[in-house]
Amino acid sequence: MANTKEIQDRIKSINDTLKITNAMYMISSSKLKKAKKMLADTEPYFFTLQSEMSRILRHLPDMEDIYFKSNEDKPMEERKVGYIVITADKGLAGSYNHNVLKLAEEHLLSYPNHELFVLGELGRHYFEQRGIEIEKQFHYTVQNPTLNRARNIAEEIIEMYQEEKLDEVYIIYTTMVNAVQEETQILQLLPLKKTDFNMKLPIDIPHEELALRPSAEAVMDRIVPDYVVGFVYGALVESYSCEQNARMMAMEAASKSAKDMLHELDILYNRARQAAITQEITEVIAGAKSQKRKRKK
Repeated sequence: MANTKEIQDRIKSINDTLKITNAMYMISSSKLKKAKKMLADTEPYFFTLQSEMSRILRHLPDMEDIYFKSNEDKPMEERKVGYIVITADKGLAGSYNHNVLKLAEEHLLSYPNHELFVLGELGRHYFEQRGIEIEKQFHYTVQNPTLNRARNIAEEIIEMYQEEKLDEVYIIYTTMVNAVQEETQILQLLPLKKTDFNMKLPIDIPHEELALRPSAEAVMDRIVPDYVVGFVYGALVESYSCEQNARMMAMEAASKSAKDMLHELDILYNRARQAAITQEITEVIAGAKSQKRKRKK
């Protein structure tokens, strides 16, 4: 059994760690609330863009546009595919980063002709250590997602797509299913699919007249980049929210484990103290008996 000094040192060390985990939990909780408000403030605008795109496609379902092209006639091994991978800047967030990186690696193997775009320090270090080439490192901290950063990322991706340096673009990020469950997913960012914008209207509602100037294609080419910006921004904010939520759960579990360890150490400390007191009493009694025998002699 460890002596009382060793047990006290362990208790002090765990208490110090407990203070850190509690503080990290509170910080992540505050950041999560802020991120949810950021997303809620911008969602109406981008949902309206999506609605307008649906209206245009409802009136002109056969419209040809670069953002809605099909690559079905191109063999899979010849397609140039871009992947935007959103990870965290730091760990201590459970399986959050592991799930994103695992999904990204699986899809990178499917397309040998790929381009990798990484956000987050952990993702950059992970791919660099494995010798996987990164086409572009967006040196933004994912701790502060903003519309300006999302616009810079989207503009670069759209430019490469327009120049046919990329045939398809996918984004890998984490979405929050509910308060305790997160899901890592991959979604196609470009080209867009017309079926994703099909909004079924009741039969008795007539189609409104729509005037598109200078042309439907020009209007769509103006709307789609903003829609892509909104999608990237939403993915950044949702990933950030999931990271904070995952860190909260990890810190909560760590705090619970620390409290359980402290409870066990308290019991162990009391036993060690009791054993030490018992030993001291035994030594005092043994010494008294020894002195008594000497006096009798």
